[in-house]
Amino acid sequence: MSKQRSKAAYMISAVADKYGVHPQTLRMYEREGLLKPSRSDGNTRLYTDDDLVRLEVILELTRELGVNLAGVEIILNMREKMSAMQTQIEQFVASLNVEITRNMRPVEPEQKNMLMRVVRVEPAPPAPVKKRSRGV
Repeated sequence: MSKQRSKAAYMISAVADKYGVHPQTLRMYEREGLLKPSRSDGNTRLYTDDDLVRLEVILELTRELGVNLAGVEIILNMREKMSAMQTQIEQFVASLNVEITRNMRPVEPEQKNMLMRVVRVEPAPPAPVKKRSRGV
């Protein structure tokens, strides 16, 4: 008995019809590592909504922008790395906010009006200006 899937999955023929591509094109994208559809127990390719979003990006890059498959692979890899970096940055900022909140102390009322010593630094005297002699 197969596992019940929580996401909708589409067979290769339905995806090919929907996007106007030949099923062999989808198989080639899989061979090139651009798409990774899951497989059913009968080894049928099943495309999820995430796979379709990725396919839309591939088709936009190739059809509308003229990017070749090697370029598509590079772009998709960079998008994944940027997404991972964005997640790391968000986690870092969240942990930083937690630390800042934890280390913040309210200012004591008597400290607000305390006098503090201020050191005044006198500016250095200007350097002497040399007089130029005019040659005749």
